[in-house]
Amino acid sequence: MRQAVDAQAPANPNLTISGSGALPCVFPYTDFATSAIATATLAVAGLTTGAAGDYGLGANAACPQVNVDRRLASFWFQTSLRPQGWSSPPLWDPIAGDYPTADGWIRLHTNAPHHRAAALAVLGVEAQREAVARVVATWQADALETAVVAQGGCAAAMRSLAQWDAHPQGGAVATEPLLHWETFDAGSAPDTRRNTGTWTPLRERPLSGIRVLDLTRILAGPTATRFLAGFGAQVLRIDPPNWDEPGTVPEVVLGKRCARLDLKQPQGRATLEGLLRDADIVVHGYRPDALEHLGLGAARRRELNPSLIDVSLDAYGWQGPWHTRRGFDSLVQMSAGIADAGMRAAGAQRPVPLPGQGIDYATGYLMAAAAVHALALRQTQGVGATVRASLARTARLLVTHRTPENPPSPLAEETPDDLSSRIEDTSWGPVRRVATPMSMTGTPVDWALPAMALGTATPMWA
Repeated sequence: MRQAVDAQAPANPNLTISGSGALPCVFPYTDFATSAIATATLAVAGLTTGAAGDYGLGANAACPQVNVDRRLASFWFQTSLRPQGWSSPPLWDPIAGDYPTADGWIRLHTNAPHHRAAALAVLGVEAQREAVARVVATWQADALETAVVAQGGCAAAMRSLAQWDAHPQGGAVATEPLLHWETFDAGSAPDTRRNTGTWTPLRERPLSGIRVLDLTRILAGPTATRFLAGFGAQVLRIDPPNWDEPGTVPEVVLGKRCARLDLKQPQGRATLEGLLRDADIVVHGYRPDALEHLGLGAARRRELNPSLIDVSLDAYGWQGPWHTRRGFDSLVQMSAGIADAGMRAAGAQRPVPLPGQGIDYATGYLMAAAAVHALALRQTQGVGATVRASLARTARLLVTHRTPENPPSPLAEETPDDLSSRIEDTSWGPVRRVATPMSMTGTPVDWALPAMALGTATPMWA
């Protein structure tokens, strides 16, 4: 992915880039989107055409041609959904957003009710934006961030790139690899009920027959599993009772079955253990200690399924003082200097974030690429794998690049030709999607299921 970000010209001979233009940004956002999607698609391409069953890992593996349209990639790094005759719910809670403090800026993330309650408890006000702004203005940014986080909420003071580099957590992230990899010998452990050795990818649907357990929410993890579903994987998403993300769910549940389990109850945990035994891949975004507290930590998951490909996500990295801190893309942009750099470049008076939740999306495609590569390793070497990604580390990859002095021309406005001709009948109403930005010779990208509401399926493999 780094090579694709470094230059618009593809470094891989099997990759072509089409389309033109770029979204305005102090960082190469459109290049970032293009390279992330290309990385995941090339992983699938290698999987389907490895010579003599080497799943694309052999030196002489023939890879089909992959193309990524940078213009369409830009749209998918904002939103792919175009409702027909209805409107999407707002992405943000009325209290969420950026506020000036006594010495800078802070972002409050209050989309979840318990996160909103935590911020309001610290500020001592009702849920009214003007009242929140008046009290926030009396706080120091760092002090308010610390207080909200201690209360169980989500907040991020705006820091510059230099301040983040000097921060203990920024320094910890700088020493981490882009992805943490660990493999496990699945042959020495008891067999699961799943016979993984007989699986072979089909050119038309490379991931057909692969079961993906999706335990993720907003937005990186769901992006990864949505991508896998587009190439034929059976994706089962599990959410807790009463959880919803009305602003983002229609965007990211395309191609998935969505069920609910209460993991605080023994029956819910037992059902999840059964699903893990029969899964090929699990993708989750729980904080590092959350599944441990439920008795479903890494060792237990490996015991249940030695050949499992276990892909996980953390917000602020896997080491350092903030490694268990709750976080989201918009908060990482504030912490890591992205919003400050945008503000300075634009000569603005308030934070200027990326044109979309690009850290989330890019991390999602990296996770998908890692899952596919781990699948190839499992088939050729008989190993399970654990892969860990973080939003903060992906953000660091982006900020090491700046938009050149002579940037590409602005992205042309969307036209009807940019949209898929297919009408998708979702739980919320008909939609059209932006056409897929990636294509692969001989392998269509297609989602067999429309976007359906959370909890509409049974928590079992089809």
